[in-house]
Amino acid sequence: MASAVRIGLVGCGPWGRHILRDLRSLGCVVPVMARSPGSVANARDGGAERIVPRIAELGDLDGVVVATATSTHADVLDEVLNQYPRVPVFCEKPLTDNVQRAEVLVARAADHLFVMDKWRYHPGIIALRDVARSREFGDVIGLRTVRVAWGEAHADVDPVWTLTPHDLSIAIEILGDLPRPLAARADRHDGRMLGLSALLGDRPWLSVEVSARHVDDLREVQLFCETGVAVLSGGYARSIRLCSSSPMGPVRKPAVVERAIPDTMPLLAELDAFVSHVRGAGPPPRSSAADALRVVRCIAELRRLAGAEDATA
Repeated sequence: MASAVRIGLVGCGPWGRHILRDLRSLGCVVPVMARSPGSVANARDGGAERIVPRIAELGDLDGVVVATATSTHADVLDEVLNQYPRVPVFCEKPLTDNVQRAEVLVARAADHLFVMDKWRYHPGIIALRDVARSREFGDVIGLRTVRVAWGEAHADVDPVWTLTPHDLSIAIEILGDLPRPLAARADRHDGRMLGLSALLGDRPWLSVEVSARHVDDLREVQLFCETGVAVLSGGYARSIRLCSSSPMGPVRKPAVVERAIPDTMPLLAELDAFVSHVRGAGPPPRSSAADALRVVRCIAELRRLAGAEDATA
């Protein structure tokens, strides 16, 4: 019987505790680096093998997952790569909030640094991807994503840095690439960027709306094709909706087909992929270091187009 995989978890805050739960459900031994009282409590309650205050004290590892605050990613990854230079590393998105630091990390560890883009593992996104690739409704014309709610979950960086990576990674999964940024406008409050409306590319185009200052809580991805549309409404939807637009005709209620999707949990799915890769039993996770760098560069350019003074940071 093969020995259990040892995955070091760096950070065990509100999201890291879910990572710990899922890693343990996959049979991993998980030592945790945690410092704050809340993170230490999460690690203890979640069954960490041990809890240490420094990365260097995690011991021998087969892989590392980084789940610290976005603004710390570059420094934490630098330390992780120094301590474990050839071990696969899975970092929460975004890779960093700075283009130059992301470039250095990718140049250093392009083949074993990956980013946790859980929406690329969402069964609804996979279903939309399959519609696009099969040309069920002909060529793809565009993709529209909406991710809006009220309130900020992170204090260290603004919501544009934490929300937009989800939708850019969705575009990579469905379209196969990121269209070129063309225009962006930001919603600001007290000098802080709380939302972004962006347009990228031509055909296929990508429209992205993210906001932490919206009265409704919405998650929607709409795929526009030559002869129909396909929609995922909500992160917990159990189907995608498809509607043919041939012919369009007068205003009427469309004939919608509901296509069931599995109830796979994206976080567990991406961690399962990482652990399988660490074991040597599966391909690398979907979001490579190169993909992560494209996302960071794209966000920086969208921020510049929206007039941000800190476009690259």
